[in-house]
Amino acid sequence: MVAVINTGRSVRSILQYNENKVSLGIAQCIGEGNYPIDVDLMTVDFKLKLLLKQLELNQNVTRNSVHISLNFDPVETFLSKEKLMEIASVYMTKIGFGLQPYLVYQHHDAGHPHIHIVSIKVQADGKRIDMQNIGRNESETARKEIEKAFGLVQADGRNKTQKTELKAVNTSKVQYGRAETKKAITGILNAVVPAYKFTTIGELNAILNLYNVSAERGKEDSKMFLNRGLVYRIIDKDKKPIGLPIKASSFYSKPTLQNLEKKFAVNKTARALDLKRIRNEINLAFLNSKRTSFSQLETILQKKGITMVCRKNEQGLLFGITYVDHLTKCACNGSVLGKEYAAKAIQERCEKPHSNKKESIIKPDLFKSKEEILQNKANDDTNDKLLNNLSSDNGLKELIESILKYEYIGNYMPGQLKGKRKKRKRKAQSDNQ
Repeated sequence: MVAVINTGRSVRSILQYNENKVSLGIAQCIGEGNYPIDVDLMTVDFKLKLLLKQLELNQNVTRNSVHISLNFDPVETFLSKEKLMEIASVYMTKIGFGLQPYLVYQHHDAGHPHIHIVSIKVQADGKRIDMQNIGRNESETARKEIEKAFGLVQADGRNKTQKTELKAVNTSKVQYGRAETKKAITGILNAVVPAYKFTTIGELNAILNLYNVSAERGKEDSKMFLNRGLVYRIIDKDKKPIGLPIKASSFYSKPTLQNLEKKFAVNKTARALDLKRIRNEINLAFLNSKRTSFSQLETILQKKGITMVCRKNEQGLLFGITYVDHLTKCACNGSVLGKEYAAKAIQERCEKPHSNKKESIIKPDLFKSKEEILQNKANDDTNDKLLNNLSSDNGLKELIESILKYEYIGNYMPGQLKGKRKKRKRKAQSDNQ
């Protein structure tokens, strides 16, 4: 089980969010805590007024509302409403909200069972509940105890290296109703937006398109584009839209353009090391084969967890590539990696055979024939002429000559092979002087 705690300034908006889900048929208010009547007998207005009445006891608390979600493993679909209410009651008691009024909503718009709890921080005596480090302390302790008591899948015991495979949206099931469309898109957004590192809407779409979802801003002269709006919609395999578009602001995670742009700046720094892995895998794909076709490159990278998302025009000509690394959760355009990784350069590298020839080693004249020596001399004369044309600066010419010229001394002998020289006595001198 995973618990997520959020606080807010308006309990009205939090309650309205959950009630909207109920009206769309993708959520249900399954219970309450510390309300005077059963939830089935309450109107939305009554639910809200009771919470607002208690908040009036302490108007100094600005962030007075609490929104908690308890998320369960996808295999735990067996949890009944009664069991979920029992878990919610135990959890609220253990984190210090057992006497607070609260409402419990079961949502059906994600790929895993989960419930939302709406409550307030002001107690019946007007005192504020201190929530400092509640997630790290009380909530974590409660989570572990509840997992053991109810036999739930333990969040700490799960294999962290295990990868959740995202499945593409089944387009045949989403074109008939808005609720099904939103549920399908929500599942993809919840898995992609927080986890992957992207810096543009185009890079985000490179990931979303793999699962039949697209983010759209509209045409540049449209009202939506000018007002910095964003919608999400289902697309088919040919990237044609299916069903109705849904505003980004209507999703609970709020994947709006304004919030995404905040992630762009963070992701640009966070993915710096991940770009090196993509470059290395592309270079290795070309290095390990004399000739690598475009389709072979796609296959090789796919085995390494990297998907090449190609962009083509109406004539079918390739004009862009985005690389999506599912291992490091990184997406980037080819031009970000460098010119040699962009679409045009990759096509050229695939069309040309890779040269693996070793450079020839220069042999000293001692081991060359007379014809080779004469030929080298002619080449040297040509090089001299080129040097003269390259620069009129004699100092630069001499420097280049000293670098390119090699020396060969025929009578050279290493010092270790030389014998010791005998000291010679000076003439007209004797040992007795």
